[in-house]
Amino acid sequence: MRVMRLGQPGEERPVVRVDDGIVEVGDVVGDIDAAFFAGGGVERLRDVVAERVAAGAVRPLGDERIGAPIARPHQILCVGLNYSDHAAETGQAVPDEPILFSKSPNTLVGPDDDVLIPPGSQKTDWEVELGIVIGRQVTYLADERAATEAIAGYVLSNDVSERAYQLERGGQWLKGKSAPTFNPCGPWLATPDEFDDVEDLGLWLDVNGERRQDGSTATMIFGPATIVHYISQFMTLEPGDLINTGTPPGVGMGLDPQVYLRPGDVMELGGEGLGRQRQRVAATQV
Repeated sequence: MRVMRLGQPGEERPVVRVDDGIVEVGDVVGDIDAAFFAGGGVERLRDVVAERVAAGAVRPLGDERIGAPIARPHQILCVGLNYSDHAAETGQAVPDEPILFSKSPNTLVGPDDDVLIPPGSQKTDWEVELGIVIGRQVTYLADERAATEAIAGYVLSNDVSERAYQLERGGQWLKGKSAPTFNPCGPWLATPDEFDDVEDLGLWLDVNGERRQDGSTATMIFGPATIVHYISQFMTLEPGDLINTGTPPGVGMGLDPQVYLRPGDVMELGGEGLGRQRQRVAATQV
């Protein structure tokens, strides 16, 4: 199942994508938030959608704004250097354990919303990523099987990063990850049954029509189940939390010479089973 949210910011409603159309489900669930996941919303929607598809209640998607497929999460967590080929392009060693950092939950925006460069930024970069959405509250998971059962689904994320703030302002990655609009997400949340193998998905990203990233989750160092199990040993994960799992090679920081985003640039990105995004880059107006 592919769950989406449509409407203007702050007014999004849930729908389910069915082939090229959608089924309205806002009368059944209020939003795709913590209460939705904790209350078994995914399974409840399966029966509703099946009934409505059988009744012919599928309509075209149209040109309505697509919001992030989950409401503002309790937290957004990220894994750094989680692709062996990305670690190589940055000149850093493959980590022995997942490198964890966070970004502000209010960075989350829709898949086609503008990305705003912070005032004075010269090193805003792109990162196409597989995102994990947590389906229930978990702490100290026993093993990776339990971790898999805690995953509600997967999303496409663009973990936008300001490299100078991340790496040259005291070594705290949070600073380079948390500007407004720095986490486009969606267009949909795909439940795990949508994938044959989530650890073998193609991911790509173009800037101004030029392919910059073209990788696969097959080169991930730590897979989704490993990541969820690992993080649960250090904190409680809440329903609706988002975990960005790292990026394949081709980021601007890794190019020679380095290339960064400027106002007017356009990013387009996608992943197998995860859909596509398109963002225009603009300057923040202050």
